[in-house]
Amino acid sequence: MLKSIQKRKNKLRIQRKRRVRGKISGTESLPRVSIFKSNRHVYAQAIDDVAGVTLAAADGRKMGLKANREDAKKVAVAMADALKAKNIETVVFDRNGYLYHGVVAAFADALREAGIKF
Repeated sequence: MLKSIQKRKNKLRIQRKRRVRGKISGTESLPRVSIFKSNRHVYAQAIDDVAGVTLAAADGRKMGLKANREDAKKVAVAMADALKAKNIETVVFDRNGYLYHGVVAAFADALREAGIKF
C-alpha cells in the first residue's frame, strides 16, 4: 500500500514539473536554477536550456549536509557563490514540481539573501 501512495505522489510531482517546465526556460544570460530534494539531501544546478549544459551546481551530499531548512540555506549560499563566479546575478527559479514550502522556500530565500535575483 505504501508503494502505491509513493508512486502516486511521484506521478503528481512529475505532472507539476512538466506543467511548470513548459512555461520556463533558461538561457546563458538568464539560467534556470533547478532544485532537487530527496529524503536525505538537497541538490541545485543552474542550467542553460538552449545549449543543454549545466553552468553551476551545488551538491548537499558532497558538502555533508542533510535535507533540512538550515542545510538548504547552506547549499543556497554555495550555489550563489558558484553563480557569482560565473558573473550571473539573475536567474529563473524552477521548484521542480515541489511545493514552495519548507526546504524549497528556505533555499529560495537564502539564494535571494545571497544576492541572486529572481
